[in-house]
Amino acid sequence: MNHRIDFVYLFDVKDGNPNGDPDAGNLPRIDPETGHGLVTDVCLKRKIRNYVGLVKEEQPPYEIYVKEKAVLNRQHERAYKEYGLKPDKRKLPKSEEDARKVTAWMCGNFFDVRTFGAVMSTDVNCGQVRGPVQFGISRSIHPIISQEHAVTRCAVTTDKEAEDQSGDNRTMGRKFTVPYGLYRVHGFINPYLAVQTGFNENGEDLDLFWTALAQMFETDRSAARGEMAPQALIVFKHENALGSARAAELFAQVTIECDSEAPRSFGDYRVKVNEKALPTGVSIDRKI
Repeated sequence: MNHRIDFVYLFDVKDGNPNGDPDAGNLPRIDPETGHGLVTDVCLKRKIRNYVGLVKEEQPPYEIYVKEKAVLNRQHERAYKEYGLKPDKRKLPKSEEDARKVTAWMCGNFFDVRTFGAVMSTDVNCGQVRGPVQFGISRSIHPIISQEHAVTRCAVTTDKEAEDQSGDNRTMGRKFTVPYGLYRVHGFINPYLAVQTGFNENGEDLDLFWTALAQMFETDRSAARGEMAPQALIVFKHENALGSARAAELFAQVTIECDSEAPRSFGDYRVKVNEKALPTGVSIDRKI
């Protein structure tokens, strides 16, 4: 990979909870000072992992390392077994060459390791990898309002509850939604780290990543998340690996305007890109 890439990604949610906070009763994440909604980078990476695992059927070189119920040490043992290696008494590779082999195998086999990186220094040590693709925290353009909804379940759990004729045995619950929110996140692709992990630009890795950003919400539907959709993906490609401009300078050329005090759709916004202000050596592409 010979080009640095920075990008702006916009997605929205309607009548759903894009990223609940487990430390706050699963309320939508929020900046307490400004009221703007937040979605973590971990949340977006989870959706990308799920999409890639689904479309590639968990087959190498597109297996997913961090997934539900995965036993990470077992994955590490596969790397040692591939080269007929055994860890030393400290459960570390016996030499630097062995360490490089098992780490390279993990990068080559798992899409999310070579894309996002991973800390693999568990009981069976495969080292640490710093991934070339990173996100910031997504932040809503406007402050969000969190609505609370009471829900009931008419079915009962036990026979004793079924015999209760009082009608008071319904289970009550709560769900939280955002009426509407447009979120913006900045992303970065570092070609120097891509070389180290094997993440490739001319092969399928980068194209698969862009496709995941465009399609991942379609395979992630749930009653809790409402309607989520990608709305824009603006990619800045530098002519070299080091880059021709600061990322902040490029992101400043993407502005979002809205006349409504309570926007309820993407149509209430206007996304503008000042292409004339782009520095020499940077090209722009709109993937969505």
